[in-house]
Amino acid sequence: MGVAIRDLLADCREPVAWESLAGIAAVDAHNALYQFLTIIRQPDGTPLMSADGRVTSHLSGILFRTVNFMEKGIRPVFVFDGAPPDLKLDTVNHRREIRERAGIAWRDALEAGDIKEAQKQAGASSRIDAFILETSKELLGLLGIPWVQAPSEGEAQAAYMAQRGSVRYTVSQDYDSLLFGTPLLVRNLTVSGRRRARGRTIVVAPERIALSGLLDCLQISREELIEIGILVGTDYNPGIRGVGGKTALKIVRNGEFAATLQEKLPGFDPAPIFEFFLHPPVTDDYALEWSAPDNEGIVSMLCDVYDFSEERVAGALEKLQTKTMQKTLDQWF
Repeated sequence: MGVAIRDLLADCREPVAWESLAGIAAVDAHNALYQFLTIIRQPDGTPLMSADGRVTSHLSGILFRTVNFMEKGIRPVFVFDGAPPDLKLDTVNHRREIRERAGIAWRDALEAGDIKEAQKQAGASSRIDAFILETSKELLGLLGIPWVQAPSEGEAQAAYMAQRGSVRYTVSQDYDSLLFGTPLLVRNLTVSGRRRARGRTIVVAPERIALSGLLDCLQISREELIEIGILVGTDYNPGIRGVGGKTALKIVRNGEFAATLQEKLPGFDPAPIFEFFLHPPVTDDYALEWSAPDNEGIVSMLCDVYDFSEERVAGALEKLQTKTMQKTLDQWF
């Protein structure tokens, strides 16, 4: 998902300690939900579910990750995607096909008793539907956490909020936020910690990328960063076959972007993609207000409706109450 420029960023990003991340953070909600749905699963890849078969992995992720954020002084605001732009329809359809194929492969692996393959395919089959979105927003409301409905891409809205100074930084696993102009991107907040990957335990720690530092590091402008994205491929165009981040950087630095497109993709017009990254649909219609959690409502929703462990939910709420109330109401709410 997103623009594949990871290979360019080895020297342009830095690890960051949790204690330095306090403040307001705009979280790419769909990105976070996919992470929760992918990672929070049973050993055979089956998502967490209520007794009546409704998926609850996302609710578990929201509850416990939000508590973790608040404990560390991070005030999250979740930004949800609106309607995808027409430019993205091919990508949306392609991803839907991938999820459907993965879902079939997952079920086949389960029937064959191949747990390792089932785990692999399960994550790729994750999907966000109306139920996931509605229950996520409901739980955030009960937790007292604000959320924003973007008119289009959530990453674009989050980047705009960071540019305005409404939030300190944006949170996403994807690098598109940088092309949308976020001043500061923090990765791995929704997936940090120890987890199993490819048969071994890995430690995922937060890292941050400052847009200004990235551009200085690569010796390019933001417009040239968008050119690199177009060459390697974005959610809005497939890119040029065989061109990766390092090759794209060389092309752009040499001033060969237009000539390369004309040679490799005759008839392709990059202007609409430039315009979307530079001036995406965003809204000023949001209010960032935090309130005390509705403990009774949270327990009713998670335990009575979706069969969460009352002990675990109570423990999470106790942490939330203890840590946040150590600060004054003026500081937090």
